[in-house]
Amino acid sequence: MSELLSLAPQNVWKHFYSLTQIPRPSGHLTKVQAFLLEFGKNAGVESFQDEAGNIIYRKPATPGMENRKTVILQAHMDMVPQKNNDTCHDFEKDPIQTYVDGEWVRTKGTTLGADNGMGVAAIMAVMEDKTLKHGPLVGLITADEETGMYGAFGLKPGTIEGDILLNLDSEEEGELYIGCAGGEDLTATLQYKEEETDPTDVALKVTLKGLHGGHSGIQIGCGFANANKLMARFLNQVIAYDEACLVSWVGGNMRNAIPRECEVIITVPETEVEDVIAYVGECQQVWQEEFDTIEEGIEFKAERVELPAYMVPEEIRDNLVDAIYACPNGVERYIPTIPDTVETSSNLAIVEIGGGKAEIKILTRSARESMKDYRNTALESCFSMAGMHVERSGGYSGWEPNVNSPILHAMKKSYHEQFGTEPEVKVIHAGLECGIIGAVIPGLDMISFGPTLQYPHTPGECCHIPSVAKFYDFLIATLANTPEK
Repeated sequence: MSELLSLAPQNVWKHFYSLTQIPRPSGHLTKVQAFLLEFGKNAGVESFQDEAGNIIYRKPATPGMENRKTVILQAHMDMVPQKNNDTCHDFEKDPIQTYVDGEWVRTKGTTLGADNGMGVAAIMAVMEDKTLKHGPLVGLITADEETGMYGAFGLKPGTIEGDILLNLDSEEEGELYIGCAGGEDLTATLQYKEEETDPTDVALKVTLKGLHGGHSGIQIGCGFANANKLMARFLNQVIAYDEACLVSWVGGNMRNAIPRECEVIITVPETEVEDVIAYVGECQQVWQEEFDTIEEGIEFKAERVELPAYMVPEEIRDNLVDAIYACPNGVERYIPTIPDTVETSSNLAIVEIGGGKAEIKILTRSARESMKDYRNTALESCFSMAGMHVERSGGYSGWEPNVNSPILHAMKKSYHEQFGTEPEVKVIHAGLECGIIGAVIPGLDMISFGPTLQYPHTPGECCHIPSVAKFYDFLIATLANTPEK
C-alpha cells in the first residue's frame, strides 16, 4: 500500500495517489479523462467532457445554500513529463513512483505531477464529500494546460456558468494570486542540405546535465543555468579554435521548463581531440564557479563516438550557433510597481538540430502586452538574421489584478480567522488559465491558491505534506462562506 494513503487529509491524498497511477502527460490524456468521468459518475455528480477535452462536474448546493454565488473550482489534468536521463520511465504507460521524505512527497527521478494533480485531487474530494456546506459548484478540469492552455482556449461560451473562479494551480500555501503574466510561443525553423563529414575527423558526443532546471515562469528569476545557452558558449569556442563541426544538437523538451540537459555531436581533427576534452573540463569548472550555490550538480563530459556520415554546413552552423549565443534569455525586467515580481522574460527552451532541419522553441511571458511584443520582436530579429523562418503562436493575455475583488477580501478575512496570519497577495509570473476563462465567462471574480510545491517541471518536484491540509481546510472554509448572490 502506498505511503500516500495514510497522509492527511486522506480524502485528498487518496485521489492524488490515484492520479499518479494514471499516465497523463500533456497531449496524452485519454486515460485520465476516462478516469475522471468514471469518478464523477460514481460520486453522483453531473459529469461530461466538452469538445476541448475538459472534464466538467456540476454539484448542486447544500440544502439551504441555493442562494449563494456559484463557485467554479478549476485545475488542469495534464502534467509536465520530465525525467533524469538515467531514469527508465515511460510517461505514456508507467505510474509515477512516489515516496515520503519527512514532510515532503517526492518521486524517483521524474516529475511528481502535483502540478496540478493536487488541484484536481481537491476538486475530486469536494465533489465526493456529501457532508460539506457549499453553494452551487462547478468543477472544471482543463486539458493540456502545460503545452498551450488548449483546454481553456477551447472552452465554449455557455458551457459553464459561475460567479467566482477558484483556480487551484498556484504553488505556495499562504499566498493568494490575483493576476498573472500572459505568454506567447515563438518557433524558429530552418531546412538545410547536409554535408558529408571528413572521414579523417573524430566524432565526440558532448553532454551537459545535472542542471537545476525549473518552471520557466515561477523560477525564471532564480538565476538557474539554461543548458542551451551554456552549450552555445562551448560550441562558439571549439568552432573558433578547434575546427569543430556540428552534427547534431538536442537540448530541452518543454517550452515551460528551463532546459536542464543538452547533448551535441561534433567532429574535430584528431589533433584537436585532447584540447576539446580539456576545454570541456575548463567549462565545467568555470560554470561551477559562475553558478556557485545555484547549480551544484553540473556534469559536462565528452566521449568518442562513431563518426556520422553527415553534418551541418559551415555557414549554417555558424549562423545557428551565433543566433543561439545571442538569443535573449531569462528576465528582461521586473514590474516597476512590484519590484520583486518578474514582468517580462523568455525561455530558450528547446533546440533540435540535425538531419537537415533546425528548430528552436521559446516561450515568452509578460504582464505587459507591449513588453511581450518587444521581447518577441527581439527574438524574431535574432533568428531571422540567421536565415530562419520565425512564427509566433499560442499567444494569450495576462490576468489583470483586481485589488478590490470581493472574494479576495472574503478569503483574506477567512484565512486570518483560521490560521491567525495574513495571506500574502501576489501577482505570479507564470501563466494561469484565469485570464482565458475570464474572457469566456465575463464578470468572474477570480483567485488562485494552492499547497506548497517546490521545483515544478523538474524531476526534483515535491509537495509539502502539511501545506496540503491547510490548503484544503482553507478551500472548504471558503466554500462554506461563499457570499450570497
